[in-house]
Formats: sequence, structure tokens, C-alpha cells
Amino acid sequence: MRNERKAEIKVGITTLLSLIVFIWIMGWSKNFLRTSSDVEINVMFDNVSGLEFDDDVTIRGLRKGFVKDILLDRNIIIVKISVDQSVDLRKDAVFWLATVDLMGGKKIEIRPGISKEKLNLDLLHRGEFLSDFSTMMETIGSVKNDLMTIVDDIKISLTAVNSYLTDEEIKTDLKSSLKNLNGLTYKLNEMLSENRENISTIVENTAAFSEDAKIFIDENKEDLNVSISKLKSLLIKSDSLVNQFNYLTAQTLEGNNNLGKILYDDSLVVKITETFKLLNQISKMILYQLQQDGVKVDANIW
Repeated sequence: MRNERKAEIKVGITTLLSLIVFIWIMGWSKNFLRTSSDVEINVMFDNVSGLEFDDDVTIRGLRKGFVKDILLDRNIIIVKISVDQSVDLRKDAVFWLATVDLMGGKKIEIRPGISKEKLNLDLLHRGEFLSDFSTMMETIGSVKNDLMTIVDDIKISLTAVNSYLTDEEIKTDLKSSLKNLNGLTYKLNEMLSENRENISTIVENTAAFSEDAKIFIDENKEDLNVSISKLKSLLIKSDSLVNQFNYLTAQTLEGNNNLGKILYDDSLVVKITETFKLLNQISKMILYQLQQDGVKVDANIW
């Protein structure tokens, strides 16, 4: 009896320990067992594409947390994640939604960042959504009609090209063009062969000319610099002369100098005109007297 009771006690203890271990493992796997070292981070996404509660949060593939909650706030989705406090997250940390497998499983991957400042856990951080296979198929479905239209256009183009290429007249013209092109290539090759020496001579002369020009420039560098300096000085003086001429012209047009006053003073023009009229009358009178009895002079000479 005593041995049987000991066996029952051992079985009971073993069962109890197994149950405790099982409960602990289940709690750990389902994130029921949380420690005070976990920190909570709020990440904002435009689309979570099937992310669920308790999905993994990883850093470089290593599980360091889980999705605690998912909230819809107007047009954005806020994901609350729980991350082990031992993870050193910086201000430039990046959060993105990644695909675990082809079946559509999701997780949140974190790149900790390299900034000198620590991540502010009180702020709402922006997460990135990387398109997965299902999203890609959804996108393809949305542009299905456009793709069908493009395929139809391609078919029409290929039919037109095929019809163009099977046209006998076009074939003949194409063959003739290729034949002419072949003949032109042959003649060009022949011309290059016949003038190879001349081309070589031209190239050599060009090289020699370039070398002579380089030598001339090197030998006369100082003289060329002096000439360029004198030319610059001449251009400056010419520019100054043009400016002075422009100034003189402007002063003349505005009547601010003697020439301008002469040309644009109306009263002076009238006086000059009257003077010429008077001289003309005097000339006519003297000419008339010379033609009649001469000029009578009444003068007292001392």
C-alpha cells in the first residue's frame, strides 16, 4: 500500500509539473506572459493587409515582441506593438510590414537605427507597407481592363506588321533597298581603300599641325598674353569711347550742349533764316546797282 501511494504521489507531482510547464509554454507562445521589461510602441500604417493580434515583431529576423492591438482611426490604422526593453531603438528606427510566407502571414520588422538620440516612445511613428503577393494580385486585377486593351493593341500592331511584311511589293522594295545598301557599303569600302594613303596623310598633317600649333603657343605664350592684355585694354577704351559718344548724342538730342542748341533751338533757326533772307535782299540790291549806274558811295574820309 505504501509503495502504491508513493507511486501515485510521483505520478501526481509529475502530472502537475507537466501541466505547469505546458501552461507556461502556451502563455509564452501566445504572449500571455508579459514581463515588466516590455515597452509599448504605436506605429501608424495606411494598410496592414491581414496583420493580426499576436503576430511577431522581429529585428533582423529575431523575434523581440508581438502585436498587442490594432486600432482603426479614421483613414489610418494604429498598431500597438510590445517590444522587449533590451532592444536599443533609435530616433531613425524604421518599421515596416513584411510577409512571412506565401500563405499571407504577416509580421512587423524593425530596423533599430543609428541615430545618437533614442526613440521617443510617446510619439506615433510612421510604418511602411511593402506590397505582398496578394496586394500585387489585387493591383493586377484593378488594371485588368487596361492590360486587355494593351494586349488587343499589340495584336493589332502585330497583324499590321505581319501584313506589311507579307506584301510582295514591299518585299521587293525591301530587297532592293538592302541590295542598294550593300552596294553603297561596298563602294564606300572601296573608296576608303583607294584613299587610305590620302586619309593617312591628312591625319598625319592634322597631327603635325596640332603639334606645330602647340609649339607656337608654348614659344609665344608671353607675347600672346601681352597681346590679349592689350586687346582687352583696347576693348575697354573702345567701350569708354562708345559710352562718351552715346553721352554726347544724348546731350545733343536733349539740347543740353551747343550743338544741340543749334540744331533744336527753334528761335535760333528763325533768326538764322531771317539773316539769310536779309543777306539775300542786300545781295540783290547790290547786284541791281552794279547793273545800272554802279554803286554810289557817300563817305567822309579823314
